[in-house]
Amino acid sequence: MSTTLSLANIRNSLIRQEDTIIFNLIERAQFAKNDVVYTSGGIPVPGFDRSGRRYSLLEYVLREQEQLHGKIRRYTSPDEHPFFPDDVPPLVLPPISYPETLAPCSASININSKIMDVYLHEVLPGITPPGDDFNYGSSSMLDVLCLQALSKRIHYGKFVAEAKFRDQTAKYTALIRARDADGIMELLTDKAVEKRVVERVRAKAFTFGQDITGPLGAAPAPAAAATNGAGQGRLKVCPELVANMYEEWVMPLTKEVEVLYLLARLDNEEGNGAAAKL
Repeated sequence: MSTTLSLANIRNSLIRQEDTIIFNLIERAQFAKNDVVYTSGGIPVPGFDRSGRRYSLLEYVLREQEQLHGKIRRYTSPDEHPFFPDDVPPLVLPPISYPETLAPCSASININSKIMDVYLHEVLPGITPPGDDFNYGSSSMLDVLCLQALSKRIHYGKFVAEAKFRDQTAKYTALIRARDADGIMELLTDKAVEKRVVERVRAKAFTFGQDITGPLGAAPAPAAAATNGAGQGRLKVCPELVANMYEEWVMPLTKEVEVLYLLARLDNEEGNGAAAKL
């Protein structure tokens, strides 16, 4: 098995990605929600989608960054997924040949539209104080970092799914041939592991979100006493909110990617047709 698909490598990568996500959320939480950043035409940016709708500032900043990063190979990497997949520009660097770790169906699976929706309507309102502080540029740039980190973590489900498929090939193959999405979901779900992930990100959010103001080495205040919610108290982001985000959105969306990947895993081998949908 490729070292990329070893359980130790996958676990270490997911843990590092937790750190990135939490630190990005902490950075975004310092600014108000700034609704105008997410409103089409709220700020007259020079960009429009194919229907003629003017982009929001967030969409404009995100697309412009993808234009730059796309030219220098970011989206040729199998663990990166653009939010504007139809607009990825030509490369200015020669392409890199990556090992064929994932099945060909991987390239057709991109749920960034769902990730954007969850971020704007579920995550962002919880981590930011309401109102408008006019820090539109800073807010949008940090939103981009949050979105890209969440996208990478959730789409890493492809690697998780491939590792699970190789570990239990016969069981998954039978479920794939039966088009049994529910059975695949049941087989890949490990409630004990998910509980440990939630507990770990809660602890990290509490630890990373503290201001160290007392003597070094002093015991930290209990989490319940240290915060009154996002943006309040002594914590920069609410640990419970981060834990709930993982439990309610990050892990379910990751498993959705896993199921999509596994349902399409045998397509090229058996000619089962186009990439599957849940």
